[in-house]
Amino acid sequence: MDITQTIALTMGVAWASGINLYAAILMLGYMGSTGHIDLPPDLQILTDPMVMLAAGLMYCVEFFADKIPGVDTGWDGLSTFIRIPAGAILAAGAIGDVGPAAHLAAAIAGGALATGTHVTKAGSRMLINTSPEPFSNWLASIGEDVAVIAGLWTALYNPVLFIVLLVLFILLMIWLLPKLWRSIKRVAGFLGRLFSGKRSGPGDEQPRPINDSKESS
Repeated sequence: MDITQTIALTMGVAWASGINLYAAILMLGYMGSTGHIDLPPDLQILTDPMVMLAAGLMYCVEFFADKIPGVDTGWDGLSTFIRIPAGAILAAGAIGDVGPAAHLAAAIAGGALATGTHVTKAGSRMLINTSPEPFSNWLASIGEDVAVIAGLWTALYNPVLFIVLLVLFILLMIWLLPKLWRSIKRVAGFLGRLFSGKRSGPGDEQPRPINDSKESS
């Protein structure tokens, strides 16, 4: 692979790992085992039937857990300890045989990108769970699976386009994460007061109305 393909695959597997690790492993393993792509030596283990079977079983578990409000948030919390390290390992494996320094740099960058996509996914799903209907969870989960498959396909077959889209995604993520954090804090504060039975005091921040009336002169 040339440098553009290597960068696209390295960042692609890290990006996908933060959203749906098992779908990413399945897709790469299937395409590598059927000869559609030539995986780097360190990623050829993904074509092993046992690895693909384990990834397939876990994908089935995540497929259902990810569509149940509340359960998806708990699943995302547990997956923090899997998606991020796996994203770093897969990114290091995708860089190829170019020396330990490049492997370490790829692992650091891959781990950071997997962290960003994982936090964005988990934070978005927490806010979606505030909606009383379950359909938004289903749509979000299916959309994430489709995005992972389409994103990896683009990284493999159109690496320049993927890198451009990834840069745009990172910019969007940088803009979105602070807003997600503030929204999650408000939701957590509301739930804390709700379950503790504490009423808002004079010093507590009151919700602002959507349409503020003009002040009379």
